[in-house]
Amino acid sequence: MNTEEMSIQELEEALRQKKDQERHIALRKREAYEGIRADLMCRVQHGVETLAQNARDFANMCNKEASAFRDVMGEYGQLRSAGQLSYTLREGDFKWEIKSNKVKRFDERADVAAERLIYFLREWIQKKKDGTENPMYQLAMTLLERNRYGDLDYKSISKLYDLESQFDDPEYSSIMQLFKESNVTEGTAINYYFYRKDQLGVWRKIEPSFCRL
Repeated sequence: MNTEEMSIQELEEALRQKKDQERHIALRKREAYEGIRADLMCRVQHGVETLAQNARDFANMCNKEASAFRDVMGEYGQLRSAGQLSYTLREGDFKWEIKSNKVKRFDERADVAAERLIYFLREWIQKKKDGTENPMYQLAMTLLERNRYGDLDYKSISKLYDLESQFDDPEYSSIMQLFKESNVTEGTAINYYFYRKDQLGVWRKIEPSFCRL
C-alpha cells in the first residue's frame, strides 16, 4: 500500500481498519486466555471438591470403624480401662494410631453467640464499600466454621477476641463476652495418625494432606 498516493479519507479508513484488526486480535487473545483460565479453574475446583468429599467420607468411616473396633477390643479384654479411647493397631507394615485428648469446648450459649455474630457481620458489611470481600469479614466468618463434629473450634473463636478493638462496637464486645462465658466445658477430640514401615524398618507417617506430600 502506497500511502503517498492515498487521500486523507483513504488514510483514515485504512487506520480505522488497522485499529479494528488490532482490537479483534486482542479480543481473541483475551477470549483464549479466559477460556484457558476457566478450564483450569473448573478442573481444579472439581478436583479439590472431590478430594474434600473423599476426605469427609474417609473421616466418617474412621470414626465409625474405630468406635466399633474399640467395642470389639473391650469384649476381648484388650482395653486397659472402660474409658480408654486411645489405642494402636498394626497389621504388616501399616500402623494406625487412634489418639484422644481433652479439648476446651463451649456450651449452648456459644451457638447463640455465633448466630448473633453472623447477624452482626451481615449488618456491618453493608456499610463497607468492598462488601463481603472485606478481609475482616472474611476472617471472622472463617473463624466461625465448625469441625467435623459440628463444634466451634476453641482456638478459632479465641482469635475472634483479638478483633474486638478493630470492630470497636458494643454489640461485638457483648458477643465476645458471651463466647467467653460459654467456655466452661471440656470435650474429647479423637485424632488419627497413619504410618507405614519403610525398608529400613522405620515407621514413616502417611500425611493425608497433599500439601504435606
